[in-house]
Amino acid sequence: MPVVTALISDLHLGAQPVNDVLRSRLVREKLIPRLAGADQLVLLGDAVECRQGPIDEALDAARPFFGELGAALGERRVVLVPGNHDHPLMPDAPSTQFERPVTVHEPGPLGQIASWMPHTELVLSYPGYRVRPDVYATHGHYLDCHNAIPTIETILVAFAKRRSKLPAEGPLTVEDYERTVAPLYMLGFRTAQRARRAAGTPSKRVWQMLAQTEGRPGVAARVVGGALVPGGVAALNRLGFGPFESEISGPALRHAGLRAMGEVVRRLGIEAEHVIFGHTHRIGPLEGDESWETSDGIHLHNCGNWVYEPVFLDRSPATSPYWPGGLIVVEDQQPPRLERLLMDLQHEDFVPILEASSRVLWPDPDDSDSSSPS
Repeated sequence: MPVVTALISDLHLGAQPVNDVLRSRLVREKLIPRLAGADQLVLLGDAVECRQGPIDEALDAARPFFGELGAALGERRVVLVPGNHDHPLMPDAPSTQFERPVTVHEPGPLGQIASWMPHTELVLSYPGYRVRPDVYATHGHYLDCHNAIPTIETILVAFAKRRSKLPAEGPLTVEDYERTVAPLYMLGFRTAQRARRAAGTPSKRVWQMLAQTEGRPGVAARVVGGALVPGGVAALNRLGFGPFESEISGPALRHAGLRAMGEVVRRLGIEAEHVIFGHTHRIGPLEGDESWETSDGIHLHNCGNWVYEPVFLDRSPATSPYWPGGLIVVEDQQPPRLERLLMDLQHEDFVPILEASSRVLWPDPDDSDSSSPS
């Protein structure tokens, strides 16, 4: 009998400021019943936010979701695949692909999560999970090692690549990638544990500054986009940290992310017809998108996200590839199927979530953010 697998990514439960939409009972009531029909659920990275505040606070925020999930799935399987924001859930940085069960007796956050789903089979798998012989799923954070868009994260990874001596060509191993990125993730985690309140990630703040207003670049966007970004990119490239691209737009983000994910697939030697990932928060492929295939013909799919970030969104959910609520279903021998569960919601439906935070991000009702990265 075919196994039905559901995959969701980038829940960021416990995010600060509060924009993780699964804190909302309204949102959970749309997702949990849909998951109840699956044989297994794959949480494909960044399920718990460990880099924006103390982990105990993040786990408190995550508990209602995991409790309701365990009640709905019963004795079925939940596979937890850590990403860059919940990498510290693993006791140690791995040196190779692994998959192992998690029990309520395990110390630390994993044991806590298992205790909230006592009847559910909880499995930890990293850096990915083989959903089906022809379908492989991974969070996708290794793509930052190959991404040509100069975000804060990719710039930091570029410096880390030089320190770790990550080979520029040829096959790579999980150990190669972990030697590069794991120290950055641990530094971010330790910093967050000393903070009582966080203002979001640096990358998010940069994008908010670059966002257009009423279809026209604001002063900050013109200054940063016209002077600092190209100049800074040129300097990084001259120093050998690139090659980075100076264009920071929606299509540029999408194309660079897909190229970088294809590079991860190729250099890790992942054998699959379909590879599912998250990390970039951009759901796809959507109708009208250009090819989501690697140079070797492997089909790429992105789960999207479950966070509400108005700076990335148009007024209409239909035109916003970053609108929260993405889900991928794998069943029978069919290709992975994309679903968008929150398309009936509007910006106003997320107000109660945001009001729980001291910092409320809110778009002007008449402003369509045409600068959303896509």
